[in-house]
Amino acid sequence: MTGGTEWLDLVNGHDEVVGRVTREEAWARRLPVRVINAFLVNSCGELWIPRRTAHKAMFPDCLDMSVGGHVASGEDYLACFKRETREELNLNVDDVPWWEIAYFSPFDTPLSAFMRVYEIRTDEAPDFKRDDFSGACWRSPRQLLHNIAAGDPAKGDLAELIRRCYLS
Repeated sequence: MTGGTEWLDLVNGHDEVVGRVTREEAWARRLPVRVINAFLVNSCGELWIPRRTAHKAMFPDCLDMSVGGHVASGEDYLACFKRETREELNLNVDDVPWWEIAYFSPFDTPLSAFMRVYEIRTDEAPDFKRDDFSGACWRSPRQLLHNIAAGDPAKGDLAELIRRCYLS
């Protein structure tokens, strides 16, 4: 971020950097950028799913991925995953088992951006950032999709990621 502006790398259809764009412009014009998402998964196979706070500009009061964020300009996916997990969950990924479980392109899927998806294994709920999330609970992938289908509001890519990563 520079002076309050969040700069992202603009990428082409092959996920190669071709420029820079602000986050606002990227979303307003639906330009291809990079994001990370991660799920905390417990030993019962349940996902730790937070609810975004009401004051969020995008997707207020919606169910969310355990961790999510935009890859900043000049940053790589892994650095973003580590930064966002530390910022949102007060969790150092060097202290827990984790791995990358998927990589998606917005040109090949209905997902919103180029995306690397990670999984963190833990049975402990994190000490999440209260400014980002109002609460959270553990849910099975099928229960989560049932709740979303029944009208529980969710962030745009959440249901599709659950289907692709946990039910396919």
